Amino acid sequence: MRARFVVFSAPGFSDRIIPLDDMTDSSRSSSRLSRRAAGIAESATLEVSRKAKELVAQGVDIVDLSAGEPDFPSPPCAVEAARQALADGFTRYTPAAGIPELRAALAKRYADAQGAPWQSTNVMVTVGGKGALFELALALFDHGDDVVIPSPYWVSFPEHIRFCGARMVPVETRVEDGFRIHADAVIGAITPATRAILLNSPSNPTGGIVEAEDLERIVVAAAERGITLLSDETYDRFVYGGKPYASAAALADRFPETVVVISSFSKTYSMTGWRLGFALGAEAPIQAALNIQSHATSNATSFAMHGALAALEGAEADVEAMVGEFSRRRELVSEALEAMPGVSCTPPDGAFYVFPNVADCYGPGRQGSVEFANHLLNEAGVAVVPGVAFGNDDHIRISFATSREALREGLGRIARVLD
Repeated sequence: MRARFVVFSAPGFSDRIIPLDDMTDSSRSSSRLSRRAAGIAESATLEVSRKAKELVAQGVDIVDLSAGEPDFPSPPCAVEAARQALADGFTRYTPAAGIPELRAALAKRYADAQGAPWQSTNVMVTVGGKGALFELALALFDHGDDVVIPSPYWVSFPEHIRFCGARMVPVETRVEDGFRIHADAVIGAITPATRAILLNSPSNPTGGIVEAEDLERIVVAAAERGITLLSDETYDRFVYGGKPYASAAALADRFPETVVVISSFSKTYSMTGWRLGFALGAEAPIQAALNIQSHATSNATSFAMHGALAALEGAEADVEAMVGEFSRRRELVSEALEAMPGVSCTPPDGAFYVFPNVADCYGPGRQGSVEFANHLLNEAGVAVVPGVAFGNDDHIRISFATSREALREGLGRIARVLD
């Protein structure tokens, strides 16, 4: 089973900007990178997934538990609608904000479900949810701004913030209560320089959520201080154990200048490769982000938006079936990890990841989450993501967005190595 490969370097978050005075003559060449580019690393999750696929292509037996990508097919209605749009020649530019029908459908979805006041003019369709988040960061954050963010956090959040010259202010969440986001801790982290609060509920990587009471208190505090609340709700459909989901959209009618919601078709509809996300909010931040998008990508892919519209209108049964299966996988993975020596795993309230504490498994040759993840790859042929990429070196992230057969095989390999 020994693959003997190291597939990623430590994805630390120290300052990687190179002072001009420290540059060698060769680094001053015409190919010298900008300060911004020098400070940005490849996404740790995409890096692990890419390297795992490379090993599989080389014939190495790898179970990839790193990818945050549902293993279900895209909804047939979406595929057919996109195919028909292609057949009809719908392959030209669209408005930069997206086709009017999709924007109107998204506004209606949030109005019906959450009572949100947004019209289609408050909606922008983007190249993935990541595109919406990055463009909003560029539109809102300046040098010297603070951005409050619960930790552990998704790997791209710190890079977005750093790229804009702003400073991340992490707020630790605790494994003891399922990494729940608490209002007191978030509000207590606000500084005079705070420009935004960035929430991700359910969280990638922890599955932690913010409950309605805490969310309302955070939004009220943000509104009182003129702070924007960016709510990344990419995993809003993946909530388990009968817990109600609290969306910031439900507060947008009371605080229209404060709340911005970001989401994606990638996870909910298993449409990752379609690269379609969206944002809804007040005119000023949406239009500013849209101005940036008009120079960066123009519109999202034209015919893909017709597929997304069909998914919104006709794929609810597909979504419910997928969430039901993920709930069963959640139980399988959590129980298997909790039974392993030195591993502690709290079942996540949402998303489709577990974030077990593996610090008691550390030792020579596997000290810290990067070495431990490499150890699992080398000795077990299992790819996971080191927790340091998410701001916590005592943990690793395991995705259960793969078949139960693959999960049993991968978890069995990990158990044998730890035994």
